[in-house]
Amino acid sequence: MRHLTLVLGGARSGKSRYAEGLVETLPAPWAYIATAQAYDDEMRERIATHRARRPSGWDTVDAPLDLPEAIAAMPAGRPVLVDCLTLWLTNLILAERDTVAATTALISTCERVFGPLVLVGNEVGLGIVPDNALARRFRDEAGRLHQALAARAGRVVFMVAGLPMQVK
Repeated sequence: MRHLTLVLGGARSGKSRYAEGLVETLPAPWAYIATAQAYDDEMRERIATHRARRPSGWDTVDAPLDLPEAIAAMPAGRPVLVDCLTLWLTNLILAERDTVAATTALISTCERVFGPLVLVGNEVGLGIVPDNALARRFRDEAGRLHQALAARAGRVVFMVAGLPMQVK
């Protein structure tokens, strides 16, 4: 999937801004598929900040659970940015959805896309082993999701302190 770019990194590593810049080098209009859900004021502020920094030309689609369907609904050839995979995975786990089936559907959808697709995810496997089963499950599933996508992606970028490291 040469059209697929996976951008990974830790919290506040510059993933979203970098991914937005990649998409903005392509002709508009651009699609921003957002997976965040605003359950509190702090998250609402984060979402507002993300939206405010994007110039005109971006259309935002909220897809906290149905990400494969949102990607599939995009017009052929349209540049698409998904931010972020780990929030989507969190939403699936909290909604008690089948994460294996959802991941399989996402990969299948990405394989059928005929335009630039940039996926953003938090690398959560660099720290200590979490002390509870839910956190360990999340870390493990995020790792499996990122590995599956990275194996298929044409490009993988790891962000560190705002700097992109080309992994693939």
